[in-house]
Amino acid sequence: MRKALVLLCGSVLMLAQFCIAGTAENEDSGRTKRDARTLRVTTILQEPYTMEKNSALEGYCIDLMKELSKKLDLKYTVHLVKDGFYGKQDAQGNWNGMIGEVVRSEADLAVASLTITAMREKAVELTKPFMQTGIGIILRKDIVSSESHFFEFLNPFSKETWIGILIAYLMTSVCLFIVARLSPCEWSEPQTEGNRFTLLHSFWYAAGALTLQGAGPQPKALSVRVISVIWWLFTVVLLASYIASFSSMRNSDSAKLSIETFEDLAKQDIIEYGTIRDSSTFSFFKNSNHPTYRMIYEHMQRRHSLVSSVEEGIRKAQGGSFAFIGESMSLDLAVARYCSLTRVPEVIGMRGYAVATALGSPLVKNLSVAILQLTESGELEYLREKWWATTCVSKEGGSSGPLNPHCLGGIFFILAGGLALGVLLALVELAVKSKTSAEEQKKSCCSVFSEELSCRFRNSSSKKDRDVPEKSKA
Repeated sequence: MRKALVLLCGSVLMLAQFCIAGTAENEDSGRTKRDARTLRVTTILQEPYTMEKNSALEGYCIDLMKELSKKLDLKYTVHLVKDGFYGKQDAQGNWNGMIGEVVRSEADLAVASLTITAMREKAVELTKPFMQTGIGIILRKDIVSSESHFFEFLNPFSKETWIGILIAYLMTSVCLFIVARLSPCEWSEPQTEGNRFTLLHSFWYAAGALTLQGAGPQPKALSVRVISVIWWLFTVVLLASYIASFSSMRNSDSAKLSIETFEDLAKQDIIEYGTIRDSSTFSFFKNSNHPTYRMIYEHMQRRHSLVSSVEEGIRKAQGGSFAFIGESMSLDLAVARYCSLTRVPEVIGMRGYAVATALGSPLVKNLSVAILQLTESGELEYLREKWWATTCVSKEGGSSGPLNPHCLGGIFFILAGGLALGVLLALVELAVKSKTSAEEQKKSCCSVFSEELSCRFRNSSSKKDRDVPEKSKA
């Protein structure tokens, strides 16, 4: 009897162990199938987050999803949201757009420039933000006055032009010094008399002409006078261009508005402004109790100045007297693409973009950790620099701005020709004198010419050597 009971208990234990093992195997198999399934990712077309190119999708969010899949070993497919919306709740509590697809289990993830809001947080799970943004303003540069700074008097010329003027001044001064030593008409007796055009005096003479003040002594030789006249012409054109450009800039700025903050925008009534209809930016102004933001919301409602998309807002801003209010990251992209636009310095309502998953999804924790890892490794910053690179395509013209070297290229070319002509005339004058001296001394013209050159450029050092013993004797 005991033996039968022992056999029966052993059989029951073996059967139970077999059932448990089978159940565990089924659970592992089911978990593997769930983990290996392909995730459905919904997104929306918006440059540069998601764009179509040759029937394929590319952009910041597409690259972000690739990096996340590498971190978490995910398989996924991407499709565009059917209704073209980010996600808004209607009066019955139903969601549209990407949020709606995630809520209805039509998509597992929503990866786009999806702003974190309290309403969305209640409907779906949101990861840690992969990008920080805020609310800003863009408008045409020629509508607002530029910010004044301490060295504003340098604005009429570009940096390259100022560098060119400095080089021209140095070259002209050096040429005056060289030509005044070469020309026998300017310096007839290098052995007995000093040269009036020393290097320091040449710099002083050129600086005096640059300020229209003049500096003596005046040149006697034709070669030095040619350089002087060309330099005077250069300075007159340069000063006339500077005064005209500076006056144009000041007159242009005085006719422009000064918009540095949202309060400046709200207090003026010359420029129209608006944002995207039913967007998170619109909700920010609608729900705000701040007096300035309420004033902006009421103005947009009263004037019906809302737009349907970012692209429409940017087009209206490019067109003229319209300020587009939107998320700063999208506005920075517009400024990088179009040189005619500028963004107002103030940014309000800082918030983040996140990936959305269904409530209770186990993916949200792993996705948040992966996003933090990508942030710490610099991958997200690299993606931002890649897709927000400046390609500034300007089609606007006629605005008053700094004069570039090509605008004054003609006068620089004339100056270079005048300097070359002056040096050539000085060499001709010295060659004529050398030929005359060679005939009188019955020497070779070339030897006399080389002696003259040696004497004229070594005179200053030899003169110093002679002055030393004279001082010691005294």
